[in-house]
Order: sequence, then structure tokens, then C-alpha cells
Amino acid sequence: MTLLQFLRQARQVHLQFLSGTLPESPIYVIGNPSADLDSIVSAIVYSYCANNRLPRKSPRPHIPLLNLPNIPAGTELYRLRPEFAASLWSSTNFPPLADDEKFDNTLQSAGNVLGEHVMTVADFAQSLERLRVLKQIIAEATLVDWNAWSSPSRSDKTFGSLTGLSGASFRAVGCIDHHVDEKAMPSSDILPEGQPMIIQPGPGSCASLVTKQLQEQNLWDAAPAEIAQVAKLALSAILIDTSNLTAEGKVTDVDRMAVEFLQSRIKEAGGQDRWEVEEFYTSILHAKQHSLDLLTLDEILDRDYKDWTETSQSSGKTVKLGFCSAVKPIRWIVQKAGGPEKCLHAVRSFAASAEKDLDVLVIMTAFTGKNDKFCRELFVNVIRDNEAAINGVKRFVEQASDQLGLVKWSPLDGEDIPTLTADSLSQLNMEPPLWGQLWVQTNVAGSRKQVAPLLRAAVAKL
Repeated sequence: MTLLQFLRQARQVHLQFLSGTLPESPIYVIGNPSADLDSIVSAIVYSYCANNRLPRKSPRPHIPLLNLPNIPAGTELYRLRPEFAASLWSSTNFPPLADDEKFDNTLQSAGNVLGEHVMTVADFAQSLERLRVLKQIIAEATLVDWNAWSSPSRSDKTFGSLTGLSGASFRAVGCIDHHVDEKAMPSSDILPEGQPMIIQPGPGSCASLVTKQLQEQNLWDAAPAEIAQVAKLALSAILIDTSNLTAEGKVTDVDRMAVEFLQSRIKEAGGQDRWEVEEFYTSILHAKQHSLDLLTLDEILDRDYKDWTETSQSSGKTVKLGFCSAVKPIRWIVQKAGGPEKCLHAVRSFAASAEKDLDVLVIMTAFTGKNDKFCRELFVNVIRDNEAAINGVKRFVEQASDQLGLVKWSPLDGEDIPTLTADSLSQLNMEPPLWGQLWVQTNVAGSRKQVAPLLRAAVAKL
């Protein structure tokens, strides 16, 4: 079955489950709340290959669920995740396997395809309302690209729920992740046979681990032309997350071997002559680099966002930390907001909203700067007068500055926009109680996977 055929079928199975016509729960494959390309692709690729083949003794349908509580699939998803639309289009249209699956990579055409083939948490919630499902839905799930529920059950860590989906709870029956182990998943020995419990920090992309796991279980054996589409989709996430296998400190043998394997699958389908990997990578990278152009500042901050709550060992006070990742430099974001004062106001309003309720907001930028050099910036802002938050951030700076290579900010990008003046920088670099600091991060290998644990530990170990 083609990739689009599978996605259509998965939506139909989902509706059958909610209507009560399935004997048992399908397995929802759920990526992390930032719902970036790696998370989305990992969920879809794993679902396709594991569908009705895992668990070994009782195979069941697998349904990819995009962890977006406020965004239904369709044109809004295209607008907010254009790199995913570009990846899906490039993976399924060179050449398309059926005339009725052709679509253009435009807002309306690709948006319609997304609306018919992809399901987000917002769509799940709408399905419950439309079908008038009043009882609590209990389903099973495999987590990819994260390893701890954002809303775990108080009585059993195996269970959790998703933001924006109060009508359903999920039991974790598997996990594949490349982040730090949160010690929140069930033991592998209680999982159904064949279900993965792989938490392996290191690889640049979770899709690399997904590819490896499916390869080890011999689940890459669909028809060559069809599996080539899935291989291209997996390849897109790995190449983007590793900068085409060139990102210093992020690329491991797991990533390299996954890329080699996926390209071999594409070649077996006879598509290598008509499909160039460099052009494929460049087209998706271009979509990602321009993905913020049509968004509001709130949407930019929320687009690739994760948060954690830590408790200070000495004071017992809690500190909620939010991390935003952006693919544009900080001065582009400041200009987008209308200046440093308006930017700070927008950042604080975002962080202080009832939904976020943060003590600390971190903005991490990653972009291609002058002379095609990969660059990172780090902006940390204490949102409210919380002594544990201020002390935790200060400890983080003391302990992590050398490791992350934090230096005085200077413009690294080639954007044709005004630089940040001394007055502008003084507004961003604030003293307590609303403490803030902007740096250039010279250790460009330090992504959120590395920075978040450092800040979390600094707060928790006070």
C-alpha cells in the first residue's frame, strides 16, 4: 500500500475505534509536543511499517497521531509545518504511484491532502465531539521522540494523557527516543512481544533509531516502490536534523547507517535516477528556513516548544521551564515583534499565559549565518520573581557556559535588517528579579537535547 493509502486507512480505523466497532484498541504512535519534522516523520514511518505486524502475538493497526492540540490537519498544518508538507510531497510525488495521489506543494492542494490523510490531537478531540463519545477513551500508544508523558497518571506512570485531549488516556506499550531518559516508561519486560523500549541519547535524529529498529525486526519489506516513499520520508527527517550528515557533534554511526540503508531502499525501487538526494534535502531545508515568515510571534514561540517542571531540592519550590526553538536569528525575531521592548512584552505574555504559566523561558535559535556557517544563539529570560528560578538560572550559567561556549552576543546572520543597538541589548540583558541574558552559543552541537537537561539539573539540584 502506498504511503497516502496507509494514512487514509489509519484515519478510517481511528473512527471505527471511536465508534466501538473494533474489538480492541489500535496502537497510536505519538510524537513529542513540539511536533517538529523528526517527531512527525518518526510517528508516520513507524506506524506504516508496524501496522498489523506488531505486537508479534497479537498484531494491531497503528495510527500516527501528531501531537498538536490546537492545529487541525489541513491548510493550518501546512502553514505552520511547511517543511513536513514539502517532505510528504517530495516523498510521494517522484513519481506518484497513482494519478489520484498527485498533489501540488501549495497551501490549498497540499493542505487538502493533509486534511484527508493526517490526524492531529485537535482532530482526535473533534472526532470525540462529533461522534458524541461521552465515555473516557482508553487506548494504547507507542511514544517516539520523547519518553515521558506531559500529563502522566498519578497512580501508574504507564498511563498518560495529552494536552488538548481530556477525553482520552493512553497506556504506553512502547517507546523509541533519542533524548535523555526521564525514567518514566514501563519496564521492557512487561511489554507485549516485539514492542520496542529504546531510549538511546546520541543519534541526531529519532528517525534514525526508528529506521534501525524496524530494520532489525525485518519490517522494511513492503513492495519496493511503496517502501521507497516511506524511506524518503524517513530520510527527510534524518537529513534535516543532521544538516545532511554534516552537523558537528550530532551525527553518529546510527544516523549514517540509517541514511545508507534508506538510500539503498530507494535505489531498489529504481527511483535513484529520477530523484536526487541533494535536491530533496535542499527543498525541505528551504521550506524549514522560511517556515516562520507567515507566523505571528506567538506562533513562532509555540511552533517548536517543550516545557518541564523541576523542584528545588533545598527549598522545595517548583520552577516551570519552557524552551522555544526557532530557525531564525534573534534580531529577526526582535524585528518581527517591532523592536526589543515589544519583543520582551510578547515573550513575557506568551510565557505568563494560563496555558504556559512559566517561570523561565528559553529561546534557542539555530540558523545558517554568514558564509553558510551554522550558528546558535541562546536567550534566557526569568519571567517572574521566583528566587529558585533566578538562582537556578545563575547556577546554569556558572556550570554550563564553558560547555556550551556562551560568549557575548554579536550578529552572526546575513539578514538585511538593523542590528541590535547597545540600548536594545540592555533591554534584553536584564538584572534580577526579571533576569535575562542573550548569548552567542559557540558550541553549535548543543541543541535543546543538551541544553534543557543542563538547566533542569541546575534548578533541581539547588
